Amino acid sequence: MPDTEENRLIHEQSPYLLQHANNPVAWYPWGEEAFDTAKREDKPVFLSIGYATCHWCHVMAHESFEDAGVARMLNEQYISVKVDREERPDVDQVYMSVCQALTGQGGWPLSVFLTPEKKPFFAGTYFPKTSRMGMPGFLDLIEKITTLWREDRGKLLSAGEDVTAHVQKAYATEPSDRIPGEEALQACYAQLAANFDSERGGFGSAPKFPAPHHLTFLLRWYKRSGETQALEMVEKTLRAMRAGGIYDQIGYGFHRYSVDKEWLVPHFEKMLYDQALLAIAYTEAYQVTHERVYEKTAREVFTYVLRDMMGPEGAFYSAQDADSEGEEGLYYVWTPEEIMGVLGKEEGQLFCEFYGIRPEGNFEGGKSIAHIPVDAETFAAKRDMDVAQLKESLGQAREALFPVREERIPPLKDDKILTAWNGLMIAALAKGYQMFGEDVYLDAARGATTFIFDHLKEDDWLIRRYRDGHTAHRACLDDYAYLIWGLIELYEAAFDVYYLEEALALTEAMLERFWDEAGGGFFFTGIEGEQLILRSKEVQDGAIPSANSVAALNLLRLGRLTGKMSLENAAERVFRAFAKTAIAYPTAHSHLMAGVDFMLGPGQELVIVGNAQWESTYRMLDSVWSRFLPHLVTLLRPVDSEGDRVVRLCPFTQSMAAADGRATAYLCRRHTCQSPTTDPETLAGLLS
Repeated sequence: MPDTEENRLIHEQSPYLLQHANNPVAWYPWGEEAFDTAKREDKPVFLSIGYATCHWCHVMAHESFEDAGVARMLNEQYISVKVDREERPDVDQVYMSVCQALTGQGGWPLSVFLTPEKKPFFAGTYFPKTSRMGMPGFLDLIEKITTLWREDRGKLLSAGEDVTAHVQKAYATEPSDRIPGEEALQACYAQLAANFDSERGGFGSAPKFPAPHHLTFLLRWYKRSGETQALEMVEKTLRAMRAGGIYDQIGYGFHRYSVDKEWLVPHFEKMLYDQALLAIAYTEAYQVTHERVYEKTAREVFTYVLRDMMGPEGAFYSAQDADSEGEEGLYYVWTPEEIMGVLGKEEGQLFCEFYGIRPEGNFEGGKSIAHIPVDAETFAAKRDMDVAQLKESLGQAREALFPVREERIPPLKDDKILTAWNGLMIAALAKGYQMFGEDVYLDAARGATTFIFDHLKEDDWLIRRYRDGHTAHRACLDDYAYLIWGLIELYEAAFDVYYLEEALALTEAMLERFWDEAGGGFFFTGIEGEQLILRSKEVQDGAIPSANSVAALNLLRLGRLTGKMSLENAAERVFRAFAKTAIAYPTAHSHLMAGVDFMLGPGQELVIVGNAQWESTYRMLDSVWSRFLPHLVTLLRPVDSEGDRVVRLCPFTQSMAAADGRATAYLCRRHTCQSPTTDPETLAGLLS
């Protein structure tokens, strides 16, 4: 195939697949055409999985997939299949488990060799074109597998059968006769404390990932136990990340992870899910501590998302790349000369000193990543400056530098819209509105929800991806679980019963399509999805909480909101399904532990009877939203016709009434109901 000829990927919508549409490799998208061709031509399949903003995917593409010699060998001896892991997490999850089983590690790009029956016999991640530094070269690898396919195929086929059987067995779950209890929460905390970096924050050594689900669990453990170290771990980590290079000090938002243990040098891609989950963590930390830095950071993350990641129709894009002009991080780094060229010498020197931008640089090419080596109070005291004046000066400098940076060639934006990740952002914005009262957050959450319902939902079926007017792929469990999470948060922010109705309808659809009646818990793919070699049930958290963990907490919250014990019973079966692994490795299941914490309670169920527009209703809600109350669910029963819709969903609210035309709160705790009150201060005391 000539270098200029387009391959089959040109007909796809995924930005990642389109990046490879002009490769000389004769790529197929995942589908039966590829595997039917492999059977007909008696060839093995080379499967390459990545995503648009993956740095090492770009490296392997440039070294190997754009190379005519490599392409010739692949085109002659293999059927090559390219998959966007964000569009097809079901395919990625299956073959990533294969890679982890064979090599003990995983990541992207994911490189897997399969039989035409989709059974894997060899897997790895990045391979250089030729062997170097102890790493096998891709050319050598494909040549060796070609020889084995011709001369000793039985060995490869046997390996494929063995690997397939192994991963199928590994993913089988055996329900427990017990569910995790408080001792599992204690163990999760203890393991996180043992792995905590007390000097720099975060867990473990380099590379360091934000892991916001660890932090939100620790806030819940602090609430339950009063263990101050749990809160200290959260605060140390949140402050260190906010001050580090992992945070974009000029344009806001968090990069993917830090390659060092100091949070200084990030992998520069920005993912929508990181922004959502970290915004939730900072918002909850502010609810607990009311420390201004956490509010400021959450607001800045929302500023970045609404400015750079929201499409014109209201939904959110997936990611921004790390690379621009072929170099990672180039868009984000500075030299002192560049800074002073914009700000002038005096203001420029102050900015460089505060943000650690040095003549020798702290990154490649003598450039620097802006970060905050010491806090503003310490910096000002050493220079005998007024702190408020320093912050004002730095803020003005940032506002001057940002438009200059905007003139640079920007990193690629992956503008596909994923139902799952939008669900997370809806949840974050709704929580942001509850805490900070910004109408723009609520409007954005509503807008994204409307987009999904208009474009990515057919009856009670969800679709995974939208781009440029095109939708594709059956939704997976994470699409349902994360969107339901967003709808619950949005209901508890807007109190529009429509969102609660939709959350319940999608929950019923999720139970119908994904539930494992035999073993409990949810499969990742629905009953109408493509049949792969494995129908997995994932529960370990990765970069984001596992869909089973999110689904379990959703079931509990909806059960408490509506009084439907069947939903709470289903959540308990999720806990039983994964109890053995969760109890053995609790830190790998920290979001599931947050669900256990909610289940153990003490639960609080609050019904406010009154219209959303009443001032007395807002005063009641302020008593709720200003506090960290992870065991509370809140229902608003209007006194007009909308109240009838609430009663249909939640019959126990039938007899509740507003006293004297004022919003009236009915609070139950530990299955015991308190006397109703119209006084927000009384409600605040009951909540405490």
